[in-house]
Amino acid sequence: MPQLNIVLFQPQIPQNTGNIARTCAATGARLHLVKPMGFTVDDKKLKRAGLDYWYLLDITYYESTEEFFEKNRDGKFFYLTTKGRNTFTETQFPENCYIIFGREDAGIPEEILVENPGTSLRIPMRAEARSLNLSNTVAIVTYEVLRQWGYPGLLCEGELTKYDWTDV
Repeated sequence: MPQLNIVLFQPQIPQNTGNIARTCAATGARLHLVKPMGFTVDDKKLKRAGLDYWYLLDITYYESTEEFFEKNRDGKFFYLTTKGRNTFTETQFPENCYIIFGREDAGIPEEILVENPGTSLRIPMRAEARSLNLSNTVAIVTYEVLRQWGYPGLLCEGELTKYDWTDV
């Protein structure tokens, strides 16, 4: 089964990371957190946002950006940034790719982006808007990748609790 990897470079807001952790837990995506972070993993705000699903997470921590790239040398990396030249929906995401998101206050360092123009992607938005919330951005892109892959391993049909769908 293909594996989606969500990477947060130096996240600063625990609630965002908690919401992203919940998205990863619900979709089976692996979460990679690259330090330094603006909080500790025992932060109450972080746990509250992803509390019910924390046990479902596949999470890896890295001490630095250099360590992340060293340990994932063969990765297929895509960088989500407001500075991207291509939209995320025009991209075909290969199996086992890494979708990288930067700090809430600074994004991904431009030294990385300039080396990766073809995989620096953006979500279209109005020129007057600075950016979307990080956890919303992760959710949008995660579901686009999973849609392209046919939602592997995910339940795509729900059930009613009081009725049967054949009754409607």
